[in-house]
Amino acid sequence: MTDARGLNQVEGQQYQQRTTSRSIAARSYISIDTAILLGIVFIAIVFRFYKITLPLVDGFSWRQISTAMMADNFQQRSWNIFFPEVSWTGPGPSYQGREFQIVSYLTALLYQLFGWHDWFGRVVAAIFGLVTVVSLHRLTALCWDKMHAHAAALAYSLMPAAIMIDSSFLPDPAMLALVTLGVWLFVKYWAGGSGWLLPLATASFSLGALSKPPGIAAGAVIFYLMVCWILERKWKQARLVFLFGLLSLAIIGAYFSWAIYLARSYPPFHFAGSGGYIWDYGVWSYVKDRFYFQSVWNTSVLWFYGYPFMLLFAVGLWMPLSRAEDPRQRALSAIPYVWLAAAVILYLAAAGEITSNVWNLHVFHVPAAMFCGHGALLLAKLSSKTVLNPTVVLRSICIVIVAVGWSTLPLVRTMKKPIATNGKLLGEELARLAQPGDLVVAIAPEVGDPVAVYYSRARGWVFPPGGGDAEWSKFVADDTTAIAQLEELRAQGADLFGVAKNATDKEARLFLEHHDGIIDHLDRTATKLVDSENLLIYRITRP
Repeated sequence: MTDARGLNQVEGQQYQQRTTSRSIAARSYISIDTAILLGIVFIAIVFRFYKITLPLVDGFSWRQISTAMMADNFQQRSWNIFFPEVSWTGPGPSYQGREFQIVSYLTALLYQLFGWHDWFGRVVAAIFGLVTVVSLHRLTALCWDKMHAHAAALAYSLMPAAIMIDSSFLPDPAMLALVTLGVWLFVKYWAGGSGWLLPLATASFSLGALSKPPGIAAGAVIFYLMVCWILERKWKQARLVFLFGLLSLAIIGAYFSWAIYLARSYPPFHFAGSGGYIWDYGVWSYVKDRFYFQSVWNTSVLWFYGYPFMLLFAVGLWMPLSRAEDPRQRALSAIPYVWLAAAVILYLAAAGEITSNVWNLHVFHVPAAMFCGHGALLLAKLSSKTVLNPTVVLRSICIVIVAVGWSTLPLVRTMKKPIATNGKLLGEELARLAQPGDLVVAIAPEVGDPVAVYYSRARGWVFPPGGGDAEWSKFVADDTTAIAQLEELRAQGADLFGVAKNATDKEARLFLEHHDGIIDHLDRTATKLVDSENLLIYRITRP
């Protein structure tokens, strides 16, 4: 008996030791995954904070400036987030129908705390980009597995378009971060998580869609999983999701109804993102233009992704994961396809708007990163059954080097070229010359870009004056009309007129050549203050 008890004690101790060893190994495995995720986040930080203090003069200058002006006006004029206001349509009020201003409002709070710096908006956007990296990682782990989660998060961290948008003063980084977080929380709830995840997911997703309407496309994932519950006859869960979905849509609809009202109530009667849709141009026009696929292809190859990421995406999409045995896991594994399909439908309906404002493609970047990550793993593993293989590791390193060297570094440098520098210089010169309360009229190198008005730190107009239905990216046909526009601005209180000498409209017409009559008119009726190599500035005298 004694021997038997001793033997049992020994076996118990050995079992306990084995159990303890497995627990330690499990904790070690989790810590390795966490370390990998932290490493990916660090990589994302390095690329998103590259040139973070760059003035708002890069390829997205135009749209960033409007966002930055709204942040200025929150801090300087009114903290009411429901009245976003720009500064390029005169003394104001210049309220416009815009998306819910999360990025600009947070930036305004930073201005209030630390003073004005034009790059604070980039920092806010970059932080939202990091939220996307983590949320994408956790979502992919639920849909596929941890290895794919690492690959997808790394792909997103290195994708040139994602880097550029996440480091620009735009609402899109908040949109993608919040809808991705909301979808992840909902998927976690659907997979058996706490009931508190549903209201949290609803709040996050709703804020994301309010930040930018294209985020609504990601709601297809939630609708899809609700349908899965209906097919499983889980009526209670499906009913609850349906009610929360209706609440979310009601909030989103109420806000954008207000935005439309605001746009119709205040000059220049501008609603951001209006126009360019299939119901505006007509189906035949879209078909004739082949849904702008050539434009998307050029943007993708030359600017946003490059061939390496496009190849990884094609491989990942073409060769799906092996079919899971568990029906619920099969439902989860389809989520990237559902999100991508919804984004494609959105594109087909709004191709004109999306190709004109390419940052709207950001909603594609979650499924794109997932398929890029899957494609990278396929190419790295080939016939290998494990990734813990020197050959697989070497292939993975080579894939990352090619992607970074051929796509990430050159394309990010291209997108961050300071193309609107002369507009900033014009604005700064106007700021030096302006008296308190002066209103400015400014023509940046890209006609219609309000960058010079922004850096003048004053209010005023772009020229020709635009917004609403007015065309503001090309000059009017004749000097008589242009002079009449200028005289109207003079009557409204314009004090300074400035133009960058390389100012060119979208029809490639140089202002100084096309509108030499305006220069003659200013020489007769205004006082020339600056006539340098790059700038021409007049003080407008009163009639």
